[in-house]
Amino acid sequence: MSNTERNAEGIAKYCAGMEDKLVEYLDGRAKPAGRRAVEEHLAACSGCRNRAEEFRNLWAALEDLPVVSPSPAFDASLRARIAAEPARRGFWSWLPSPRLAFAVTALVAMSVWVASIPRVTINESPMTGVQVEADFSMIRDLPVLENYDVLSKFDALSELPAPPNGVATEEGTKEIR
Repeated sequence: MSNTERNAEGIAKYCAGMEDKLVEYLDGRAKPAGRRAVEEHLAACSGCRNRAEEFRNLWAALEDLPVVSPSPAFDASLRARIAAEPARRGFWSWLPSPRLAFAVTALVAMSVWVASIPRVTINESPMTGVQVEADFSMIRDLPVLENYDVLSKFDALSELPAPPNGVATEEGTKEIR
């Protein structure tokens, strides 16, 4: 692509962007800075000058046309025709609201999920008998474990007399053999 073709393409893009500003300029809605930019462009670009003249001629022709206003009963008859048309029924129209549809879907999904969870009984437990017994023994010793902190800091135990066949130390009594 040569430089002249690139320049022509750049000018065409600039002119296409100028068309919106041109309409504002011809309507008198353009701000002063935009007005100056359009006037400078029209002075330099014959294509946009021709386009502006075409817009002016079109608006002049539209102003010469008589104004057509709808009859006073037009609005009422249009509303009556719209009301007479049957309502469209969509796929979800049988549901009272989208919230209900979501709630029903969530309920069905939860039910399927809960039903798919395998049921495990004690006899069918994947744990071995030793593991089950260990768990139950911890539950059986739970009151002792709950009071461990109290027992470990109970000073009255350190004042107990030593058994006759043991030696008392700070760590407790040791049996002598």
